[in-house]
Amino acid sequence: MSKLLYTWHEDAWQQLRQLRERLPHAILFYGQEGIGKTSFAEQFAQSVLCESPDMDSHACGQCLSCGWFAQYGHPDFRRIRPEILDEEGVNDEESEEVTDAKKSSKSTKATKAPSKDIKIDQIRALAEFMNISTHRQGLRVIVLYPAEALNSASANALLKTLEEPPPNTLFLLVSHNIDRLLPTILSRCRKLALPMPSQQQSLTWLQSQGVKNAEDWLSEFGGAPLAALAMSQMESRELMDDFLRQLAHPSIETALQAAERLQKVPVVDIVTCLQRWLYDVFSSKLSGTIRYYPRYKKELFSLAQRVDTSKLLNIIKATNDRRAIAEHPLSAKLFTEDMMLDYSALFS
Repeated sequence: MSKLLYTWHEDAWQQLRQLRERLPHAILFYGQEGIGKTSFAEQFAQSVLCESPDMDSHACGQCLSCGWFAQYGHPDFRRIRPEILDEEGVNDEESEEVTDAKKSSKSTKATKAPSKDIKIDQIRALAEFMNISTHRQGLRVIVLYPAEALNSASANALLKTLEEPPPNTLFLLVSHNIDRLLPTILSRCRKLALPMPSQQQSLTWLQSQGVKNAEDWLSEFGGAPLAALAMSQMESRELMDDFLRQLAHPSIETALQAAERLQKVPVVDIVTCLQRWLYDVFSSKLSGTIRYYPRYKKELFSLAQRVDTSKLLNIIKATNDRRAIAEHPLSAKLFTEDMMLDYSALFS
């Protein structure tokens, strides 16, 4: 795992190195989803536990400690995350964003959906870990992600620990959206923003991963390269491409066809795609710019000319409201059908 730092994280790593002599008890890494924040946090955790870090503070990857860490068996390391991520058996080279894409493709097969929250029992279970001596009189490290998955009870339990941190313990939190965290938790963490990569850095990396049409994928996922890679490998991608073509040529017939064909695609993915599409319609109408789907520039401009602005704003709000309940629709097909009929009515 060592020395797998993404090129766009090198400057942040150097900032982090300056903290090593006087480490705070908690560091919060935050930034846009899809840029590899969890990988960054876990590499730092490994480097802290490593017995022979190199001149740049990277883990050596060869010592006994690194061997334990690579198997997630280090006695001084704990990883706290929602059950749904544990269900997929994620290894440390996969970001949280790649994991989300993988579990979405399997969500329809699950008989009982694992929790998407970090539960209070997971925080309470740390008490025993923090009260025993460390294995080699060094630090114990806890990586927790995504921090916004903490529910009210678990967040308050974590806060109590951060208020009275045990000795020789380092918390590394990862968040896509720090606005969703308790201000009191934020105040007790040293915050480090992880930047978005430049477009060229992202394109170079995606191309090295064998992604075709890398620029289109990058645009669709807001410049986040790991999210773009994950979705380019999804089994449902062909269906989603058909969905985009149906959005480009809306009608009652295509709305019903979309609801029928997309039954195996997680509803969250469908709603998110429509949100991005509507954003591009709105943006092209107001400013002539397109963010997510530049390959549909002609179709988006045509739709923008046909739609009433007030009606467009109404459906954007309605789609945002649908996103809030998309993970648990009573009927996925009816949910998608209703949403698509509303969309088609904009242009009738």
